[in-house]
Amino acid sequence: MFGSLGPDDPPCSESSRYAPNSPYSASKAAADHLVRSYFHTYGLPAITTQCTNNYGPYQFPEKLIPLMTVNGAKGLPLPIYGDGKNIRDWLYVSDHCAALRSILRDGRPGEVYNIAGNCEMSNLHVVEQICAQLDEFVPAGTNQPHRGLIDFVADRPGHDRRYALATAKIETETGWQPQETFATGIRKTVKWYLDNQAWHDEVTSGQYRQWLDLNYSRRTLAE
Repeated sequence: MFGSLGPDDPPCSESSRYAPNSPYSASKAAADHLVRSYFHTYGLPAITTQCTNNYGPYQFPEKLIPLMTVNGAKGLPLPIYGDGKNIRDWLYVSDHCAALRSILRDGRPGEVYNIAGNCEMSNLHVVEQICAQLDEFVPAGTNQPHRGLIDFVADRPGHDRRYALATAKIETETGWQPQETFATGIRKTVKWYLDNQAWHDEVTSGQYRQWLDLNYSRRTLAE
């Protein structure tokens, strides 16, 4: 929502100006503004949080880390947009949940809180870390080393170069700090996807979509 940061720019604070560069990020900025307007106009006791890239178990398979893990385990290409040097901050999902609990407990209505893992790295480096885990967890074969499966593809439109959020506010007001390092978090995550490929295959097979459509139809009829 804050646009793309330069390599030497400080992380965005809660008061940084929104500058979305894609319709997707613009829609998120609009939602934040709508919530803010309801707080100031009607006194709705709302708190806004802004987080960096989450990862961990049960993440939808199209996302970077699960996609790279499962593709790599199957010997499939590991597609990386552009040159792979786009930088994101990575936040383990349980740390995000803990942050939300701390804000519900100690946060102030009407305020905005950043939540981040304080763990910036390029997409290419993330994929290389996954490949290193796969080299260890998956028996040696023709796909070793897994880094050889990396395939650079055309960059996507509106792909911002770097995101980063400052977390001084949430740390000061609630005492929250991320507990998981990327080294420990990515190891847990890769291991989970390797141990739960049946879940992944079910979600990507179309059966998951059929289940959603069926339950939506039932809910619509009930209403």
